[in-house]
Amino acid sequence: MAYKSRVSDAVVRRLPMYYRHLRELEKAGVVRISSQELGERMNLTASQIRQDINCFGGFGQQGYGYHVSNLKERIGAILGLNHDYHVIIVGAGNIGRAVANYPGFAKEGFHIQAMFDVSPALVGIDVHGILVQPMEKLGSWMNAHQVDIAVLAVPSAFAQETANLLVEGGVRAIWNFAPVDLSLPEGIAVNNVHLSDSLHILSYRMNEKELFETLDANRNP
Repeated sequence: MAYKSRVSDAVVRRLPMYYRHLRELEKAGVVRISSQELGERMNLTASQIRQDINCFGGFGQQGYGYHVSNLKERIGAILGLNHDYHVIIVGAGNIGRAVANYPGFAKEGFHIQAMFDVSPALVGIDVHGILVQPMEKLGSWMNAHQVDIAVLAVPSAFAQETANLLVEGGVRAIWNFAPVDLSLPEGIAVNNVHLSDSLHILSYRMNEKELFETLDANRNP
């Protein structure tokens, strides 16, 4: 029987937001915060804050609220940020290099170990201290090294085939930047980052008011 998560995707998507805001509060010297105050900061209701956090146990105290540092650590543990992860990047184009060059990942335990690409123009270049290797070495490299997460930044035509190789090599999760939805075995975590989707949402938000004004006018001639 397939495993069904006990927590909704919407709650999971909010967890990194909680962690980020709590980290900022901790840096600012805030010791405690109420669900109302945290909700105002995050544009959520106090009830939503409590419901989300109660999915993982009661971390607050009535009349006191939440201890900022304690809640940040607990949510960090829920997100698995108390572990180190070995990461590889497949695809050394613009997106792959941007991921490799971002310094924040290592600080949170995501350590990029290797990069691979098929292009002779990219193989052999140094990206933030990592030498790009040819794709034909991917399988043997994975046999010799632990790999937890793979960043997939290849053209859509090669995404599924490459993902299959990564799963065969023991990858537990794929951060997919290819503009295609992958078919993966049960137990393999995937997060699809379709960049155009984000722009489409921005475009919708820019035009939402005009859209509904037009719809309302058509309904009430």
